[in-house]
Amino acid sequence: MSWWHKHAQLISCDEATFNAWCGVEKKSDINDHLLAKGRKVRALVRDPHAAAAQILLPAGVEIVQGDINDPASLEATMQNVYGVFSVQPHSDDEAHQGKGVADVAQAVGIQHFVYTSIGSAEELFRRRVNVGKWEIEQHIRKLGLPATILRPAGFMDSFTHPLYGVSGDTLAIPIKPDTAYPLIAVDDIGAFAAFAFDSPDDYLGRVIELVGDTPTPPQIATAITRATGRHISYVHISIETVRQQNAELARACDFINESGFKADIAALRKLHPGLMNFETWLEKKGKAQFEAINRSKHG
Repeated sequence: MSWWHKHAQLISCDEATFNAWCGVEKKSDINDHLLAKGRKVRALVRDPHAAAAQILLPAGVEIVQGDINDPASLEATMQNVYGVFSVQPHSDDEAHQGKGVADVAQAVGIQHFVYTSIGSAEELFRRRVNVGKWEIEQHIRKLGLPATILRPAGFMDSFTHPLYGVSGDTLAIPIKPDTAYPLIAVDDIGAFAAFAFDSPDDYLGRVIELVGDTPTPPQIATAITRATGRHISYVHISIETVRQQNAELARACDFINESGFKADIAALRKLHPGLMNFETWLEKKGKAQFEAINRSKHG
C-alpha cells in the first residue's frame, strides 16, 4: 500500500530540467525513467551530503538543498520548470505537505502536475484509510491544476521488507489465501509518470488506477520460493490481530479481502507493454532486492 512510503518526494520538470525532492535510500524510479529519456533532474533534499542524496549524483541528478515544508524552498526549486511529480508519505503531515506542493505549483504556473495517490482513494477515504491522499486529490481539482493522478495498488517491492513482507522464511500477512491481491511494481509507477510527462495530451486530466498483477498470497510465496531458492511459507494473520495494533491498516486489509481494488490490467498493458506481473518483477527487480537484504543480514 502506498501508506508504506517512508519518504516524501517532489519531482518537477521541463524540457531542460526535471526537479525533485527526495529523501530516498536509492535513486527514485521516476528519476531513472526521466533520465533515460534524456531529461535533466533536480533533487531538493534536506541534507545534500547524506548518502540518500549522494547516490543521486552519479546518475546526473542536480542536488538542491531545501525543505518540502518551506514554500520558499519549493518556489525556488520549481522556477522555470515544466511539471511536478509529487508523492507524500502517510503521516500526520501528509495532507498539509501535499496541498502545499500543489499550491506552489499553481503559483509558479506549473504546466503538468503528476500526483501519486493510492488505489481506490475515494472508497478508502470513506473507510477512513489514508484520508490525506484523497484530500490532496480534491485540493488539486479545486485549484484547477493541469494534472494526472496515478493511483497505485500495493507495492510488489514491499514484499522484500521484513516488516511488510517476507520475514525470515515466512510471508505472514492479513490477506486471505484466496484473495486476488492487487500489486504494482514501483518501477512501473515511475514509468507511468514518465509517460504522463512525455504525452500530456494523452494523460492530462486522467486518473489512472495502477495494477500490474493480482496473485493470491500462496502464489506470491511460491513465486518468491522459485526466484530465491528459499522455501517461503505463507501464513495468514487474523485481521482482528492486526486491528488491535493498527485499526487503519486492518480497514485497508478488509478492503483488499473484499476485492475492492479495481483496475483494467489489459488496458494498462496496452499503454505500457513492459508492465510487470509479479514473476517478471521478481526476475527483473525483486530477486536482487531479496539477495541484497539477505547479504546485509549476514554481513
